[in-house]
Amino acid sequence: MNVLLVHGFWDTGKTFRRLECRLAAAGHTCWAPTLYPRDGRLGITDLARKLSEYVAKNLPVNLPFAVVGFSMGCLVARCYLQQLQPDRPARAFFAISGPFRGTLTAWLYPSQGARDMRPGSEFLRQLDATADTLWEIPVYTYYTPLDLMIIPAASSRLPLATELMVWSPLHRWMLASEKISSDILDRLKGL
Repeated sequence: MNVLLVHGFWDTGKTFRRLECRLAAAGHTCWAPTLYPRDGRLGITDLARKLSEYVAKNLPVNLPFAVVGFSMGCLVARCYLQQLQPDRPARAFFAISGPFRGTLTAWLYPSQGARDMRPGSEFLRQLDATADTLWEIPVYTYYTPLDLMIIPAASSRLPLATELMVWSPLHRWMLASEKISSDILDRLKGL
């Protein structure tokens, strides 16, 4: 399976190195673009458009793929999947520590992307209004109740998604979780 990896706030595609190595060792091909501006200063919809352009330019049209997002990248991926994806649907969406209900830490940064991640933002309301299109594919969420970046931590949970709770002491360490990578690998086998 081809796997599109969507990084979070101030990250790059290299953020997924460890997960990418595990996926590649199992025979999967990974695509991990770095989307600019990395702080989302032009908004999450802008990053989702750039993700859509990347997919159109780099992934062959008939290529089946799954999407993995981390943190803000979950919202970028969700916007892409719900609002911008052309006639080539993804096979599954894996969301690691995504602020689906917003995060209070977004009040600490002045970018449009941070405003989009604030609880109750217009952007989040628009995503919720078109959520029915997301459920056309399997959706998996991974969260930790100890998350200090996604506050409240329950914001990483999506109704109707299959979820896995992981006891990870840090937001960033979610990407290094063997439990999460093993779960993603197991679920990719069925696609």
